[in-house]
Amino acid sequence: MCGLSGEMRFDGTRPDLAAVERMNDRLAARGPDGEGVWSRGAVALGHRRLKIIDLSERGAQPLTDTGQEITGVFNGCIYNYQELRAELTALGHRFASTSDTEVLLAAYRQWGTACVDHFHGMFAFALVEHRTGRLVLGRDRLGIKPLYLAQTPGRLRFASSLPALLAAGGVDTSLDPAALHQYLSWHATVAAPRTVLAGVRKLPPATVRVVEPDGTYREHRYWQPSYTRRPEHAGMGADEWRDAVLDALRTAVRRRMVADVPVGVLLSGGLDSSLIVALLADEGQRDLATFSVGFEAEGGDEGDEFRYSDLVAREFATDHQKFTVPSRRVSTALDAAVAAMSEPMMSHDVVAFHLLSEQVSRNVKVVQSGQGADEVFAGYHWYPRLASAAREEEPRRYAETYFDRTHADLATMLRPDMLPRDDVSGRFVREHMAVPGAQTALDAALRLDTHVMLVDDPVKRVDNMTMDWGLEARVPFLDHELVELAAACPPELKLADGGKGVLKEVGRKLLPREVVDRPKGYFPVPAITHMAGPVLERVREALSAPEAKRRGVFQDSYVAGLLAAPDRHRTRRGANALWQVALLEIWLQTHGI
Repeated sequence: MCGLSGEMRFDGTRPDLAAVERMNDRLAARGPDGEGVWSRGAVALGHRRLKIIDLSERGAQPLTDTGQEITGVFNGCIYNYQELRAELTALGHRFASTSDTEVLLAAYRQWGTACVDHFHGMFAFALVEHRTGRLVLGRDRLGIKPLYLAQTPGRLRFASSLPALLAAGGVDTSLDPAALHQYLSWHATVAAPRTVLAGVRKLPPATVRVVEPDGTYREHRYWQPSYTRRPEHAGMGADEWRDAVLDALRTAVRRRMVADVPVGVLLSGGLDSSLIVALLADEGQRDLATFSVGFEAEGGDEGDEFRYSDLVAREFATDHQKFTVPSRRVSTALDAAVAAMSEPMMSHDVVAFHLLSEQVSRNVKVVQSGQGADEVFAGYHWYPRLASAAREEEPRRYAETYFDRTHADLATMLRPDMLPRDDVSGRFVREHMAVPGAQTALDAALRLDTHVMLVDDPVKRVDNMTMDWGLEARVPFLDHELVELAAACPPELKLADGGKGVLKEVGRKLLPREVVDRPKGYFPVPAITHMAGPVLERVREALSAPEAKRRGVFQDSYVAGLLAAPDRHRTRRGANALWQVALLEIWLQTHGI
């Protein structure tokens, strides 16, 4: 829930409240239910509120603790806030609200930066110590909630979205060649702390940064599963692993029902979202609101999977709504989705999520969603190939299997000043996989995918598209205890049955067989896949615009070749190469860069 922003000065001047208010205004969609600005000394905080927990004004932010020692702003939800509140009350803390934000403040007073170890949830926060003037920034373990940073001499600004920082002004908007290299190598993913803009960074997941009044800071990563087999699981068979995963997933889904408003489910009809529905029904949920979206067929490709979502909705008697989007709406919806992006994201289901979120937000404020299961439980078709490599060969195999293109390919696409001298994306993978832990080749791949690629593709996509409509999405497959369990699970159990084997065994206990044994599906958006009609017109318009010519990121001959055959050029992973190039330019133009 919510959007936060703020500024800290290191040069002896007061923070620019007008800039904080501009950031707040840009975050309005994330928090349509209230707003506030607070300033003390060198720090100012801004907040936009989406009322999910404690609907009264006592939960308004920025919030100061009852001892008048700390003021903070918070985005997300601490699912175990009620248990923590009871524990902190027993330790002598007093509360004036029933909000999880106030629990966060008390937890920091009690445990300092170690408070994050006590939280089950998704969160980004900024806290100011009144006595010291120190600023504390934190982000949840899987990076579900974003936190962007823009630092210049004498000043640090931070916000829940990159466009909010742009609204404040004074941002270096030149492109970061290393980030561009990652964008074109990893299906539009850019790993923290980078963004495509040189002047904007993002706080990495599972990280707390403590900023001193003089601008110096210390930062530590507080969580990272080892991806090794653990002694406590020795001797567990396949059935015991299935039951352990079921118990952990049941807990994760139950935690994410905590709210003072109704909670629905985004139901694609796939295994992951269907399991959430089944577990909620098992918990006694009746008339659960579920939602699905589909598109018109194009080029012989079906645009919906309603037969599966309908099946699950009937099986569990949900209050189901489905929305069909005509192809003519995709091109017009595209611009709104791009405007909602904190960073350029080329996955087709960005548009699907944005359109679905618009409809769902008219019915509920909170939904659960199935993102993350494929990375956590090895569901993608490329994982068997990655698992077959020797551990020391995994970086090379990962690049061959996962990368959209090689460094040499990029040299034929980019202008020379946009191309780093070495293969920065390959080097990142090699260094990540060289970190201790990750027992097998598959463990190394899943650690990278879960803690880097997942964070800055599907997780960011869901946050950006839902929050643009004031809709909070919760992702039980990224419950950190479930992720820890899956990281320890033997690779062969995850790879079984074509991928997600252990999760499919869970599904066979709860779901119709047709849902468990169906072919893997995606959010299909055929109008983008085939560069159809108005979408192609939008692409041509963006790449021929004066801004694109002045920017000069790509070689003219390369762009001309893409436009001459819009549906022919594919990345090594099968994505439309023209779409990847055009989406970057459309994003830059949309945000005035």
